[in-house]
Amino acid sequence: MRAQDGDPVVLRNQPFMPDGTPMPTLYWLCGARENVLVGRLEATGAVNQAEAEIDAAVIAAAHDRYAAERDALIPPDHTGPRPFGGVAGTRIGVKCLHAHFGWWLAGGDDPVGQWVADKLSISRNSYIVSQPQLAPRKQRVAAIDIGTNSTNLLIADANGNDIVREVHVTGLGRGVVNTNTLNDEAIERTIARLRQYASLIQQHNVEALRVTATEACRRATNAHVFLDQAESVLGVRPSIIAGTEEGRLAYSGALSHLPPHDGITLVIDIGGGSTEIMIGEQSLQHAVSFPVGTVVLTESHLRHDPPRPEELTNAIGVVTDFMDDLIRDHPEVLNATRVVGVAGSIVTIAAVEIGLQSFDAKALHGVRMSRDNVEEVFRTLATESLADRKFNPGLPADRADVIVGGCCVLVGVMRKLRIPEIMVSVNNLLDGLVREELGLS
Repeated sequence: MRAQDGDPVVLRNQPFMPDGTPMPTLYWLCGARENVLVGRLEATGAVNQAEAEIDAAVIAAAHDRYAAERDALIPPDHTGPRPFGGVAGTRIGVKCLHAHFGWWLAGGDDPVGQWVADKLSISRNSYIVSQPQLAPRKQRVAAIDIGTNSTNLLIADANGNDIVREVHVTGLGRGVVNTNTLNDEAIERTIARLRQYASLIQQHNVEALRVTATEACRRATNAHVFLDQAESVLGVRPSIIAGTEEGRLAYSGALSHLPPHDGITLVIDIGGGSTEIMIGEQSLQHAVSFPVGTVVLTESHLRHDPPRPEELTNAIGVVTDFMDDLIRDHPEVLNATRVVGVAGSIVTIAAVEIGLQSFDAKALHGVRMSRDNVEEVFRTLATESLADRKFNPGLPADRADVIVGGCCVLVGVMRKLRIPEIMVSVNNLLDGLVREELGLS
C-alpha cells in the first residue's frame, strides 16, 4: 500500500526471512507519518484503552484471521520453525497498534486497526493499493453451516452473489441438551444432506469450501464421530467455531446487503442451540453468545403440547436472565438505533407475520416487525397444538415443533432490551463466510 505521493506505507512480508527465520508480522507499517501518529496515540495509553473498549473475543478472532492468512503462504511440505501468533506475534490482547493499523490499512478485517483509524480520523480511501500483489479472486466459493437444527449451503460467484442457497432442517443437535451427545439418527440425517451438498458443490465447480459447525458440536462429547464422517463426504473437516466467531460472521453476513447506518446496530442471530447478539457502529465492536436457542429451549422447558403458561414464562425468563448479563457488560445495547434479525427462527416469525404462503427471500429481506407484531405471532403459535400450528402460512412443517422456542427467545430479547422494532435480513453466517473467503469483508 502506498500514499498518494507514491511513498510506501504498508509492506507485506513473507512468512520467513531469507535465512529461514520465521517472520510473524505479515504486514509492516512503514509510512513515516503513520508511524508517528500511531506512536503518539500509543503514548497516551491507547493500547490499554483499545483492550478495554473492544471485546477480547473479537480481538482474539482477529488474531486467528491474521495467522490463517499468513500461514496460508507457508508451503504444505515445510518443516522446521514456523511463525507464531497473530497480529504482532501474539494471540491475546493488543501488543502493538502499529501492526494492527498496518494490517487494517492493507484491507485486513481488524477491529483494533479500525479503532486506531477512527481515533486518527484516517480513511483507507486516502491510500493506493497495489492491485498486482493481490491473489487472483476465486470464481466460485461455497460455505456450509452445520447448526443445531439446520444444515445450510451457499454457493456464490466471485462477487458474492448467490448461485445456490439451500436451507434444510436436519436436527443434528436434537437431544444434545439432555444427553450431551449426537444421536446416530441425527448424524445420519445430516450426513445424507451433506452428500447432496457435496454433489452440488462438484456440479458448480467450486474452487474453495468453508464448513463450520456450531453449538451442537460445541456441546457434544462425541462430535468427532460426526466430524470424521463429514470430512469423508466433503473432503474438508468442519471447523467448530466459538460463539463469538459465529456472531462475527453472522454480523458481516447480515449487514452485507443492507444500507450503511449512522448509529449503533444490534444484530440478533437466533439458532437452534445458541443465540448471538452483536453490537457495532462502523464495524463490529462486541459479539456475545448465549447457549440458548430454539431447540434448547424447546427440549429443556416446553414439554407439553401446547406449552403450558408457566413453561413459556420460565423459558422467556431464561432468556431475560442472559439479557441482564448482556446489559451489565455492554449497556450500549440499550441505545441501538437499528436492530437486525437473522437466521431461521426470525425469518420464520416474519413469514408468519406477513402470511407468506411460500418462502420468498425478496419479500422477507428488509421486513420490519414491531414488538407488538412479534408478541402477536408468539401468542398465536404458543396457544396452538403442534398439529394445528403446522397450518400457519409461512411456517414450514419441519420447524413447527421448535418455533415456539424461537419465539420465546425473540420475545425475551425484545422485552428486556426494550427493542421497539426489528428488521429482517435473509443474509447470515453463510454470507459472512463467503465474503471472507472472497476478501469482500
